[in-house]
Amino acid sequence: MDQLDFFKLFHHIDQADYDLLTKNLKRKSYKRGDFLIVEGQVQRDLYFVKSGIQMSYFSTADKSHVMAFTYPPNLCAVPDSFSFQRPSNFFLECLTDSELDCLSYQQLQKLFDQSQQIERLFRKMTEALLAGIINRHIELHSMKIEDRFKVFCQRSPHLLQLVPHKYIASYLGIDPTNFSKLFNSVKI
Repeated sequence: MDQLDFFKLFHHIDQADYDLLTKNLKRKSYKRGDFLIVEGQVQRDLYFVKSGIQMSYFSTADKSHVMAFTYPPNLCAVPDSFSFQRPSNFFLECLTDSELDCLSYQQLQKLFDQSQQIERLFRKMTEALLAGIINRHIELHSMKIEDRFKVFCQRSPHLLQLVPHKYIASYLGIDPTNFSKLFNSVKI
């Protein structure tokens, strides 16, 4: 799926608005292990994932807690840091070599002023993100670990081969030992 088709999943924009949105994107390459943002830093750029996998997480004294994975054709950001231009409580790290197109916060605000369709697209994408966070919250609090594992496998099966299982276990709120048992016994 190309980026325009991805955007159209949320809101139809025409070619002229798509060109306006993408003409100032800057391509950047990152290596596995590179940080896009660290705790305490303000996220100044929004990333459009062209290749690779990224992970957002926060750390406590005893472990890391994975919040999300991003991969093409998704956007990649710490939403509150980018949207409100405030210090992040999260890390955003590349799990694989990654190619990302970047758009600054200031550029995006100018685009919102230039195009109602681009602004509406991002509002609808934000609404979809909010709905996804609510659904994930429900999954974490009401589903058994086996059901959480199955839902993850249906939604993002390719990550099982590309992401260390300890990170997926953290994302699902499952002890790594239990995750290993599920991985080896649950039929998908």
